[in-house]
Amino acid sequence: MRLLFVLALSVAGMAQTAPAAKAAEPAPVTKKHSITLNGKTLHYTTTSGRLPIANDQGEVEAHMFFVAYTLEGATGKRPLMFSFNGGPGSASVWLHMGVLGPKIVKMQEDGAYPPPPFELVENPQSFLPFTDMVFIDPVGTGYSRAVKPELGKKFFGVQGDIASVSEFIRVWLGKYQRWNSPLYMIGESYGTFRAAGVAGYLVDRGVAFNGVILISSILNYQTARFAPGNDLPYSLFLPTYTAIAWYHKKLEAGLQGDLREALREAEQYAGGEYVTVLAKGDRLTAAERQAAIDKLHRLTGLEKRYLDQHDLRIEIQRFTKELLREKGMTVGRLDGRLSGVEGLQGAAAPEFDPSMTAIRAPYTALFNDYARRELGYESDLQYYILGGGIGPWDFGQGGNNRYAETADALRQAFAKNPYMRVYIGSGYYDLATPYFATEYTFSHMGLPAKYKAQITSKMFPAGHMFYSHKPSLVELSKDIAAFVAGR
Repeated sequence: MRLLFVLALSVAGMAQTAPAAKAAEPAPVTKKHSITLNGKTLHYTTTSGRLPIANDQGEVEAHMFFVAYTLEGATGKRPLMFSFNGGPGSASVWLHMGVLGPKIVKMQEDGAYPPPPFELVENPQSFLPFTDMVFIDPVGTGYSRAVKPELGKKFFGVQGDIASVSEFIRVWLGKYQRWNSPLYMIGESYGTFRAAGVAGYLVDRGVAFNGVILISSILNYQTARFAPGNDLPYSLFLPTYTAIAWYHKKLEAGLQGDLREALREAEQYAGGEYVTVLAKGDRLTAAERQAAIDKLHRLTGLEKRYLDQHDLRIEIQRFTKELLREKGMTVGRLDGRLSGVEGLQGAAAPEFDPSMTAIRAPYTALFNDYARRELGYESDLQYYILGGGIGPWDFGQGGNNRYAETADALRQAFAKNPYMRVYIGSGYYDLATPYFATEYTFSHMGLPAKYKAQITSKMFPAGHMFYSHKPSLVELSKDIAAFVAGR
């Protein structure tokens, strides 16, 4: 009897000291809403929560946060668009609250930093009237997390990221019974890189997209890596340098008229003679070198001495710092129209990117407020809007002889899904993903002519997030409405 009593006490003590069972993941939150856009009242449902992502053995390895918008009374045949941003390490908030959603962050007319307190306003250009939407935060962004920290590295790389986002889409289609909806995907920046990879990955798994929308595209990192032995970016960035110099009135008088005329000259030189100049390296004659210095001065507004000192090769940070140095200002990498005042005028690189600081605080504050107040989603986790939640990114490249790319995955998606269409939107003043690099990538994909006819390309007079420029947002929304309608 005493032994049983002692055993009972022991078991009770073990029960008191045993670790508490992990709480189950709460079910997604569903809420009803209505909004009047352009004189029409829309009734819609939001669903926000975290979807479990399991491995092949059925073990949950991560939870991915999403926000979905579905129009009331619509059928399963209504178009459905999956959306994400890039980074790597960026949440989906930029497209969500800058373009597609029923409410967006109010910025200045040109996309500059707004005065706090920040404001969320109704979005007459929302995509909701013509498509349902699902915003996906990849693992390590937003509220998405790996179950264990050591599992994170599985998702922090090109292949793991593509596989996990693809798995999210597959599971979501089943859970919410949308397998036979017309499917679209929109990505921005690294999100375009991901979108191309997902399109190629999922077409082999029975998911075919009607359309892929690429906002500020990069599908081949050789076009953007300023690395020894890789002269390609210097020529591909040059037209954007010209556009930004034009905007700030730094070009010679003969080029300060029509922007497209200035860009035609820049594109012709960048895709022709400048390639030869870069390839010759030290074999340039004194006359050839001086001619190149003169031409680059004409096309960038940078001093000839500076161009000579940097061997006719200007990287992004050097350009953004040097263009307005005499004014003590730097121009933005994401949007070269925007500028900021710096402390150390003699520094080699900028202190900050004024086009990044313009967006970070407003979007961070307003999404955190929106998630709680309107979506009804509560979490004490930090919402990783850009960086902070991912580890080192595995681009899967073997040195400078191999660069990460998903252009071929997009080509394969075309080959296996011959009805797929692609929309490409680029900003003239974007130094993160310059438009001339995008044109180069698509002209080197080896696409048959019939597929090229299914690609629509559009330029906008703004930067990386060109939709922050109100007229560009209006134009983009019209374009995508027509794109989804098949026009």
